[in-house]
Amino acid sequence: MQRSTMDLWVGVFVAAGLAAMLFLALKVGNLASANLSESYLVKARFDNIGGLKVRAPVKSAGVVVGRVQNIDFDAERYQAVVALEVDKRYQFPRDTFATILTSGLLGEQYVGLEAGGDTEVLKAGEDIKKTQSAVVLEKLISQFMFNQAASGEKKEK
Repeated sequence: MQRSTMDLWVGVFVAAGLAAMLFLALKVGNLASANLSESYLVKARFDNIGGLKVRAPVKSAGVVVGRVQNIDFDAERYQAVVALEVDKRYQFPRDTFATILTSGLLGEQYVGLEAGGDTEVLKAGEDIKKTQSAVVLEKLISQFMFNQAASGEKKEK
């Protein structure tokens, strides 16, 4: 009898450990925050999406209002097409501005929505016209180095 009680408690602790591991795996994979409410899909085109990934948050004023559902490449325009799944509770004007931002200095990237002033709202399937691509740190550094080299050459002349 005592052996079966011990086996039962070991089984309970193993099950609790597995549940904790599953919870952590879902949290890390951004899957625990699956949105079960209704949503609508809008698209935005960017010249460069940097390290943006599917399931990345879509935020407005710091509040998560949706998720990146899909990322495609438009071979005709040579742009990335990002499909944004936005919660129906949040309606945005048609002149909303979409920007790819970074959490912290080197953190994960997300799409930031800045509402405009239009009276008409975005409908499912519409495109966000105003976008700003991701800031790529390597590009900024190379541009800074090029400008420094160019200003050094001017001083020598």
